[in-house]
Amino acid sequence: MIAGRGPSPALVLLLAQRLPDTSLTVALASGGRDFFGWGVDRYLTADLFDAINSNTRATGNWAKGKAPKIPPWPRPTAKAKPAPAKKHASVAGIYQQFTRR
Repeated sequence: MIAGRGPSPALVLLLAQRLPDTSLTVALASGGRDFFGWGVDRYLTADLFDAINSNTRATGNWAKGKAPKIPPWPRPTAKAKPAPAKKHASVAGIYQQFTRR
């Protein structure tokens, strides 16, 4: 690092790639704030919940022969936006995304 000039872009990229999958930065890159906190462990838990419910429906002894409808675990979804022309984000724009409530 050069004194007074801040970290190099390569170092910043390396640090961003090493963020945990539950971080806000990764959530914003994945599609929005709805993904915040959704790491591999939460996706696996939701899949396990759905698999157990499917097994319960398939093997249950239901009255009147009709299995109950069990809704799947809610997961975040990326909001579909039209793809704008590629433009690079400015530091000010990234800062606004982090400070917006």
